[in-house]
Amino acid sequence: MINLLVNIDEKEKSYPIIINNNDISTIKEKINNYTRGTKILVVISQKVDKLYGKTLGFCNSEKIILKDGEQEKNFKNFQKILKKAFEMGLTRKDTIIAVGGGVVGDIAGFAASTYMRGIDFIQVPTTLLACVDSSVGGKTGIDTSFGKNLLGSFYQPKAVIINTNFLKTLDDRQFKTGLGEVVKYTFIEKSCRCDEELNLTNFLSENAEKILGKNEQILEKLIEICINLKISVVRQDEKEGGLRKILNFGHTYGHAIEKITNYKKYTHGEAVVKGIEFAFKLAVKKNLIDINYKYFADDVIKMFNFKKIPDYPIEKMIKIMKMDKKADFDKITFILPTDYSQVDEFRLSGEELLGL
Repeated sequence: MINLLVNIDEKEKSYPIIINNNDISTIKEKINNYTRGTKILVVISQKVDKLYGKTLGFCNSEKIILKDGEQEKNFKNFQKILKKAFEMGLTRKDTIIAVGGGVVGDIAGFAASTYMRGIDFIQVPTTLLACVDSSVGGKTGIDTSFGKNLLGSFYQPKAVIINTNFLKTLDDRQFKTGLGEVVKYTFIEKSCRCDEELNLTNFLSENAEKILGKNEQILEKLIEICINLKISVVRQDEKEGGLRKILNFGHTYGHAIEKITNYKKYTHGEAVVKGIEFAFKLAVKKNLIDINYKYFADDVIKMFNFKKIPDYPIEKMIKIMKMDKKADFDKITFILPTDYSQVDEFRLSGEELLGL
């Protein structure tokens, strides 16, 4: 078992992250260690409930089951969660539990942050993407017709309980969508300003086959490395005032891919990988990096055989990216590579992107 701590300035915002491979039936008992009230509302993914509902042992009366897919992170389901919380009579001492991937964690966390101006919230991520990224750091939100995550809040959980046994039943495509976020970390590692060198790039190169084969010990170590990098960033910049923006590497273009395809054609991780590729092309065009670093990045990405996404008309993509919440005064914000495992923030006009 691995125990980590997200240490944020305000003591009440700090919380533990537990990584283990114990029997899934032990999760409910573990959750009880971090709840104050007598009631819990469990927001759970439909797939997870079907596979593990009985093993987890939550009562049907305290569960809301959400269908899978980014399109479920909407205002209607947000209202549905709040309605259930009111019907159950949850108080400020009670807890909302998210059991699922990033979609469930984001929407359940947003509901927890707004219900009675904030009640306790626990993350139980069940996908690799949620384990390495979205369950940690307190970003919550829902999508709108105007774009992704345009309604949301920064709201830290009371605990994150990661059980790698969930990953055994994750299909290949969803597993690789998590690897999309993992690859992101390898290109930003030095910019995370972590106290120790974690050498994620070397770890990926040495263990690519074992990672794809879902080797338990390797996955635990991989999750630990990624979380330590994210903890380092969140500890220094909880609400994305500066450093935390580097975590958006690949996301400006990636979110536009998701939007232009109505969140149905590609997974988040697939879109992020395409966004990373776009960022490297843009960095070469602006002479921020040597072409050899782009070739190196291409080789890292090829190790995991991600789904290929075609190029969409850049004019349409620019229009969508200008709606991104990170856009500023008609400039589009990009995180771009500047050196090996280092990135920086750039604000570019649409005209600067033409021809890519």
